[in-house]
Amino acid sequence: MKLRTYLQGTALALVAALPAYAQDSTVTVVLSEELDILDPCESSRSNVGRVVLQNITETMTELDPDEGLMPRLATEWEDMGDGTWRFHLREGVKFHDGSALDAEDVAHTLVRIKSEDIVCEIGAKFFGGIDLTTEVVDDTTIDITADPAQPILPLLMSTVTITPAEAPLDGHMEEPMGTGPYVFDEYRRGQDITLSSNPDYWGETPEVTGATYVFRTDSAVRAAMVQTGEADIAPNIALQDATNPDTDFSYSNSETVYTRLDTTMAPLDDVRVRQALNHAVDREAFIGTILADGTELATGMTPPSTIGYNKDLQPYAYDPDKAKALIEEAKADGVPVDTEITVVGRINNFANVLETMEALTSMWREVGFNVDLQMVEVAEWLEHYSKPFPEDRGPEMVQAMHDNANGDPVFSMYFKYASEGLQSGVQDPKLDDMIAEATAATGDERAEDWSEVFSYIHEQAFDVMLFHMVGFSRVNERLDFTPSIKTNSELQLEQISFN
Repeated sequence: MKLRTYLQGTALALVAALPAYAQDSTVTVVLSEELDILDPCESSRSNVGRVVLQNITETMTELDPDEGLMPRLATEWEDMGDGTWRFHLREGVKFHDGSALDAEDVAHTLVRIKSEDIVCEIGAKFFGGIDLTTEVVDDTTIDITADPAQPILPLLMSTVTITPAEAPLDGHMEEPMGTGPYVFDEYRRGQDITLSSNPDYWGETPEVTGATYVFRTDSAVRAAMVQTGEADIAPNIALQDATNPDTDFSYSNSETVYTRLDTTMAPLDDVRVRQALNHAVDREAFIGTILADGTELATGMTPPSTIGYNKDLQPYAYDPDKAKALIEEAKADGVPVDTEITVVGRINNFANVLETMEALTSMWREVGFNVDLQMVEVAEWLEHYSKPFPEDRGPEMVQAMHDNANGDPVFSMYFKYASEGLQSGVQDPKLDDMIAEATAATGDERAEDWSEVFSYIHEQAFDVMLFHMVGFSRVNERLDFTPSIKTNSELQLEQISFN
C-alpha cells in the first residue's frame, strides 16, 4: 500500500468517529491551530482573526479587495487638517450586551490598543511610533488626531476592532464582545468554539445562523472532514490534499513567509553572515514540491500589490560557494560564525511548514552554519517573535508568515523593522528615519520612499525573505463561498450563503 493511500485512509477513519457538526444553516470550520487568546485587540493575528474579526467585533472602516475602502461602523470621514480626521459613526448600533455604540467607545478602544499593560497587537503593529488623541464631538462623531500625521488614517482604522468602554485597560478580555453579526457562546479548550447569530445586528441578517470551529493539526484530516460532510470549510489545507477541483480553491493569500534575524547579536550582526544565509537557500526548489506552483519568490515583506513594492529587486541567488566565501571572510575578521543559531519555527503556521523548515535548516548546515531547529506551538513562538525577547537567548532566527492585504507597507514596516518595533530584530537609526519619512509621505513621494525602504532592507539582508504564498482551501459543495486574499486571516461568516 502506498504511503499516501494509507494516510488518506487513516484520515477518513479518524473523521468517521467525530460528531457531525455541520447541519442546516450552521457551519463548521476546521482550523489548523487553536486560539491562545480571544481578545479582539489581538485579531491582527491570523489564528485569532479567523474567528473574531468582523464576526464578533467590527472595525470602523473595511478594506474590500475589489471595492476599496468601505464604511463599517463609521459611515463617512473627512480630513480636518493637521493630522486630524473626523469620523461619523453609524447610528443604532448595539454591542452584544445591549449597550449602544458611541464615540466614547471608540475613544476608549484607541487608548486600549496603545496600552503598555497589555500590548495589543493591533496597536503595536499598526500604530507603533504614532500617538493617537481623540475629541468626542457628540455621541456619533469623533475627531482622531495622529502624531505624526497619517494621510491614510481611515485605512489604518480598518484594523481597529471596536470594543465597549468597559473593556479593561490593564488586561485582556477573556470573552470577546463587539457589535458584529455573531455572538461568542463558548470556548471548550482543545475541542471547539461556538458562535451564534446576533438578533440585534444593525446590518442584514446573514444566512449562516451559527458556527462551530474545531481544531485538527493534520491537513489530510481537515480535508477529509470537509469531504465527508463533517465540516464545511477548511481554510488552510496542504498542496498535496487539494485534489478535488469541485471543492478546492487556490488563491494568492497576501502572506509572506520569511525568517526574522536577531541582528543585535553575533554572528547575525554581520551583514556578510546575513547575506550568506540568504545565498544558502535554494528558493526555487520549494515551488511545485512542498509549496504550490504559483508561489512567488519574495524580496520584500509585503505582496507586490502594495504601493512602493520595489519590483527591480531580485531574490538572493542560490549560491552555496558564495555563502561559504562570505562565512570565511567574516570568520577571518573575528566574527564568531561557529556560534549555534537557534531556528524557531511555528507548528501549523502553514501547510508543510515542518518540511519547509527542515529543508531550510539542511541548506544552512550544508554551507557551514551551526543551526538548531526548534518547532514550537504559537504561544511559545510568540515569546521569541514579539518583544520583550527572552533575556537569556542566544542568536535566533524566527520563522514567520506575515499578512498584509491592505495595500500599503505602513501595515508592516514599523513593527517589523523599526528599532522600537514589536517584532523587529533590527536596530538601525537610518532605517528608522526612512520608515518615518515614508509613513508621513503622500502620493508619488510615498511610493518612492517605500521603494527605497524595500531596497535598503534587501541590501542589508535584515532577514531571509522567502515566499509570497498561495493558499488552498476546501469548501463543502453545500456552501456558496469563494476564498479570497483575506481567507487565511479573516473568514467572514456573513459572506457565506447556501446552495
